[in-house]
Formats: sequence, C-alpha cells, structure tokens
Amino acid sequence: MNIKRHASVLSLIAVGALALTACGSDSNTPAGSNNSAAPAPTKTAEVECGGKKDLVAEGSSAQKGAIEAFTAAYVAKCPGQQLAYTPSGSGAGVKQFNAGIVDIGGSDSALNKDKGEVDAAATRCKSNPAWNLPLVFGPVGIAYKVDGVKDLVLTPEVTAKIFNGGIAKWNDPAIAAVNKGATLPDTAIIVIFRADESGTTDNFQKYLKASAKDAWGKDAGKKFNGGVGQGAQGSAGIADAISAGNGTIGYIEWSYVQDKKLSAAKIDSGAGPVELGAEGAAAAIKSAKIKGTGNDLVIDLDALYASKTAGAYPLVLATYEIVCSKGYDADTAKAVKAFLTTAATDGQAALADAGYVPLPNEFQEKLLTAIKAIS
Repeated sequence: MNIKRHASVLSLIAVGALALTACGSDSNTPAGSNNSAAPAPTKTAEVECGGKKDLVAEGSSAQKGAIEAFTAAYVAKCPGQQLAYTPSGSGAGVKQFNAGIVDIGGSDSALNKDKGEVDAAATRCKSNPAWNLPLVFGPVGIAYKVDGVKDLVLTPEVTAKIFNGGIAKWNDPAIAAVNKGATLPDTAIIVIFRADESGTTDNFQKYLKASAKDAWGKDAGKKFNGGVGQGAQGSAGIADAISAGNGTIGYIEWSYVQDKKLSAAKIDSGAGPVELGAEGAAAAIKSAKIKGTGNDLVIDLDALYASKTAGAYPLVLATYEIVCSKGYDADTAKAVKAFLTTAATDGQAALADAGYVPLPNEFQEKLLTAIKAIS
C-alpha cells in the first residue's frame, strides 16, 4: 500500500461517505505525495473479549491491509484472541462464508440474491439473514503500460470496447478521438483481468454496463465476461502483469496502482476527463445511497456508475464484511462482535499507516449498531 498519500485520498472519500448516512437508510510513499491523514473517529465502544480464540476470515484482497490493522488492534485489545485472513478474492470469500468454512467473508460486492448467495448465506446462518457491513471505500483504476504513453483518456464506451475485444490496437481511431494530439503506437492491446472470482471484477463490469450501455454488451458478475485477454490471480497479480508487459491494461484498486507506480487512465464520462484520485472519487461517492434494510448496509452504486457529474470519478467500490445476524454458536458470535467492534473503533487509528482512512463518525455509528445486534 502507498501509506500516507493513499490515506489522505481516502480521507476525502470518507467525507463523501458521510452522504451515505444522510441519503438513507505492500508500501512506499511516492515522491510528491500528500502526507496529511484524516483523524481517527472519536467514538469508542465497550469490547467484550472472549469466545472463539481463532477466528477465520477470507475474501477481498483490496482490504488486506485494513484487516491486518484491525487484527493488530484486536490482538492488543483481547490478548489470546486472533483472526487469520486469507486475501483470496471476493468470490472465494462469499463461497467460504456460505459453506461455513470461515466466520467472516470479505467481498467487494454485496451478497447477490439472484445468484443464490443471499439464500445460501441464510442457510449457513441457520435460517437467519447475513448482513453486509461496509468498512472500506476506494476507487478502482484503469491501469495501463504502453511505451511512450503517459497521459491517456478513456470514455466508458471506449473502455468497454477495449475490455470486450472491440478495440484491439492502441492507435485505434476511437482511442485517438479522445486523445487528440497524442502519439499512439500500433501496438496490440493486452487486457489483463482477474482470473479468480472477484468483487472488483463485479464492480468494474457493473460500471461498464451502467455507463457504457450497449458498447459493453456483457453481463456483470465476479467472473470476467469480456472474452479477451490474460488472467492474473488477485490484485497483486494484476499489478505485476501490467507492470511486466507493454500494451497491457487492467482494472485494479488504486493502492496497487500506487504501489507499482503504474499509469492510470483519466475517465471522461461526458463532462471532461477526471483523473484517478481523491477529489474525483469523493465527488462521485456523494451520490451513493444505502439500499439495504435495517442493519444490512448495502450501498446502491448504480446511479454513481452512470453519473456524468463534472469532476466525479465514478469507478469506486465498497468492501463488505459479511456476517451472520444470528446463527453463530455463542463463542463465535462473541468473538466476531469483539473483532468487528475493535475494527470499527480502536482499529481505525492504524488505518492511515495501512493506506486507508478512519471511518467518519456518522457511518461508524451505523456499523456499531449493526455489530451490537449480532447474536
């Protein structure tokens, strides 16, 4: 993770996340980075330690650094307790949670009812609903490596055609039309996609479906449906594959773009190019709303993805901790609540050093209410 610069960036995103509550309900810092960090939230909560000694969680690689920070705080707060996290991807996290293999699933997409994930989770939770609890927000970059090209603009339509194979060369007239004056090489485009099931893939394809309309022509989902390119395992694998090639392009969380010092395209949704960064992501996420009911804090990002708001960078995602509302045995429920409560309070203080940002107080309140209700 890029530590303090990334923390500063996500601090602005968190400010935008304040609107979510109002609307309803790994690490070198690059030269020239902004070293300011958002203050930790002031709210505290009582943590009742005990229960299952070794919690197990699995899923999203985007939140790996945050989970490490949360676990360190948990171990300090509750000596003798531990949580092991496997950053295997959102798809694996949901499957392992629904199979009862892990206590907490991590996913960059909420449980999908149409694909049976909601019902499977309810079965795993002994006929009780699972809750999606978002703890991390962040933008996704369209990263690329093309010799001689350091400043690239993409529209949603051009992006969609690149990732479904409709555009195969970097000097294609459609790319040239939105990059006037740029020298684009006659180089084949090599799409790099997540080979594993991934919430980042799901969000990226939802973005293309919402913003590019007919130009995408594919479904969303945790498996990449573009039909072209080369697969890579996890976010780290995407970053390495893009960095190692020429003509490569892929979608990846901003922290990985920063870590590998990759170039990222500006997105022009119709109101001018917007670069991957703090201001644009914060402007976009202000339009998001919570669509889940009660303590199921699912964020509605559809309108955000289709936004043409000037200055907004619309390609963002939220990472959820998926937990049983009820249905754990008593020891597991006690430990899960202790871990999540610590993560939402004491764990926030370490997020700046892990490349994230503390939760805004108002959103923290909603999370703590949900966590307290787990039984």
